[in-house]
Amino acid sequence: MERADKELAFMLQYENIAWYEDGAVKILDRRIYPVKTEFVTCKNHLEVVKALKDMVTQSAGPYTAAAAGMALAAYECRDKNFAEQSEYLKKAAYNIANARPTTKKRMELITNGCLDAAFKALSEGRNVSEAIMEYTVNVNNMRYNKVYKMAQYLADMIPSHGAVMTQCFGETIVGQMCRVLKEQGKNDVRIFCPETRPYFQGARLTATVCNDMGMDVTVITDNMPAFVMKNEKIDVFTSAADAICMDGYVVNKVGTFQIAIAAKYNHLPYFVTGAPDHVHPTIDTVKIEMRDPEFSLQTMGVRTAADGVKGYYPAFDITPPELVSGVVTDTGIYAPYDLKRYFEDGNMGEYEMVI
Repeated sequence: MERADKELAFMLQYENIAWYEDGAVKILDRRIYPVKTEFVTCKNHLEVVKALKDMVTQSAGPYTAAAAGMALAAYECRDKNFAEQSEYLKKAAYNIANARPTTKKRMELITNGCLDAAFKALSEGRNVSEAIMEYTVNVNNMRYNKVYKMAQYLADMIPSHGAVMTQCFGETIVGQMCRVLKEQGKNDVRIFCPETRPYFQGARLTATVCNDMGMDVTVITDNMPAFVMKNEKIDVFTSAADAICMDGYVVNKVGTFQIAIAAKYNHLPYFVTGAPDHVHPTIDTVKIEMRDPEFSLQTMGVRTAADGVKGYYPAFDITPPELVSGVVTDTGIYAPYDLKRYFEDGNMGEYEMVI
């Protein structure tokens, strides 16, 4: 089987995101990459849950880690009977899917898919952990191929000699966008990445992938987007999303909303990439995760505020549909007010696959 991560950057290779093998899950520690390339080793699925909560991996990384965690859970209960294994895996799926509240619905798509693969393997007398990892590779292949199609539509919106601004780390779409731009002969496109405090995903992850893929990439601080849009003649602002609600609202890393406002003011299009989430019919179904405010008072472990100063740290914000120029899917670009048509056309979401 040819894998869809072929020729993509190091951190987009499946084994370098998260991988189950020999009774353990190894997750690339994106909190310190690329300064250090280290993996966090989890010996049980609750350690995977902790790694997800601690943001060892971010963006789409948690979905691969979740599937690997399910494979580990299957290993943990391998000596139990059918009923006991089934119950154990259901509890593991619940624990993993609820690791972070904002992405719970997408996580459930992954863990439910793992459960389907596990129950099928149990009924056939096959190794359950191996079956779940087969599912993991297959669902990643499906998603990477869908994202490649998204990248083709997105790249068509980016002119030669153009400039693009990103936000946070869009994971697969970042690598696929760079791949398609090069395929289209647009190697001269400049990419500007806001740093994305407090974990600096833009500076460390997006910029690294773009650099690894041979693109011209520049890191800016989070208070520079409006200035850079005007003075560097940005053509397109784009981001992935942690949820694209059916009513057109986009949930993504905090800071996306304000960049979208700046883009609107500067007459620039904002294209969000990803399939709509039918599990979120309206924005009211999304819970915004509030994280430890202490992280806003430090930079990579070095405190920047005086003792007694309070911090504030929403992990995500909400961009309304009137600021979204289009939702770039694997079958075309949809208006944010017309997302039902994506499913009416017979498409499946980005994280769904029939076993």
